[in-house]
Amino acid sequence: MKKTFAGVLTAALILTTACSGGDDPETADPGQKVALTYWSWAPNMDKVVAGWNASHPNIQVTVNKQDGGDPAVAKLLTAIKAGSGAPDVMQAEYQKIPTLVAADAVADIAQEAGDLKAKFSESAWNSVTLGSEAVYGVPQDSGPMMFFYRSDIFDKAGVAVPKTWDEYAEAARKIHKANPKQYLGTFSSNDPGWFAGLSQQAGASWWGVQGESWTVAVNDANTRKVADFWGGLVQEGVISNKPMYTPEWNAALNDGTQVGWLGAVWGPGVLEGNAASTKGKWKTALLPDWDAAAPANGNWGGSATSVTSQSKHKAQAAEFVKWLNTDPAALKALAGTANVYPAATDATSVALTQPPAFFSNQPDFYTIAAEAGKITKPFTYGPNVNVAYSAYNDAFGKAAETRQAAAFGTALDTIQQATVGDLKNAGFTVAG
Repeated sequence: MKKTFAGVLTAALILTTACSGGDDPETADPGQKVALTYWSWAPNMDKVVAGWNASHPNIQVTVNKQDGGDPAVAKLLTAIKAGSGAPDVMQAEYQKIPTLVAADAVADIAQEAGDLKAKFSESAWNSVTLGSEAVYGVPQDSGPMMFFYRSDIFDKAGVAVPKTWDEYAEAARKIHKANPKQYLGTFSSNDPGWFAGLSQQAGASWWGVQGESWTVAVNDANTRKVADFWGGLVQEGVISNKPMYTPEWNAALNDGTQVGWLGAVWGPGVLEGNAASTKGKWKTALLPDWDAAAPANGNWGGSATSVTSQSKHKAQAAEFVKWLNTDPAALKALAGTANVYPAATDATSVALTQPPAFFSNQPDFYTIAAEAGKITKPFTYGPNVNVAYSAYNDAFGKAAETRQAAAFGTALDTIQQATVGDLKNAGFTVAG
């Protein structure tokens, strides 16, 4: 039996209604005492939630710390299938939401959400709606991409901060020529989310909806432009081909042989954790653009807070989810206590008034981050992100090792075929 996108949404809506236990916002008793569970992997989230519990004595939330990523999703899906053990509220990475919708694991809270859309960027809101009128969570944190660079080395080499990708390529050549041991950056074959963000900036969306079918465009012209750019720099030898988050990568950040990093707003924590001795030498800027006259950006990471389909207290859970991601006190706690970058567009003025400690020399850090967060090109994820990302790791791992630009385009074709094949094998209708 073919699975259509519309069919997935309809099934999710039916299950949400069936599991709401009659607890809709019009009939819920405001005096009823309710206990909710919240699965989250963000640090110190129990301290953030303490603010809610103190002011909402009738709706008490208990945080259960979880592993993030695939383990959290697998655990939730197991509980949903068993019919017991699922939390009321779940922190869910944006790329996992289509998988959770397809499994009828999260509830549609469009009625409870009301006009929340205005509080978030178009891209963040698209991540919790999948382009539909249903709302499968409230954006919690986001990861607009940013460019981090060693300002001391840039000054010494006489290199200007690149504003376009052409300028980035020239800067990479100039830095490597001045010191063959130094690289402006690296192509990382183990970070599909990083590459997806760069592709989003170029205008790509790897999944989409056409009628009642999924579309897959991992190897479209926009993504191919990104792959060809990086493949060319790797073949030229002016960009490293070593993956991020390895001992070699950490060493390069520390000893100054990698003088730039295309990261995200959460990057200061990574740099501080891996290269603490270089504090005060880094600065941040917007990601280089393909067209300086048409600035754009992509997102790397981020998550939403969703109400699960098996919660017996949907109205109260939705009320908590809204507070967590829009209330000024909650935003301050998310930023200062949980150390996440809130997705709400007013977070900069409300909660992010001081730069991260690692960038204390750059007081306008969050002003730049706010500009980076104006992401206008939505990126839709599909129900088999795990397959596409696994194929990325394998295909681009091989391509990076060859140091041949042509291999990067071939890697895209491999990922495309794997993603389409898996969707069809799972019973989804795929257009094209």
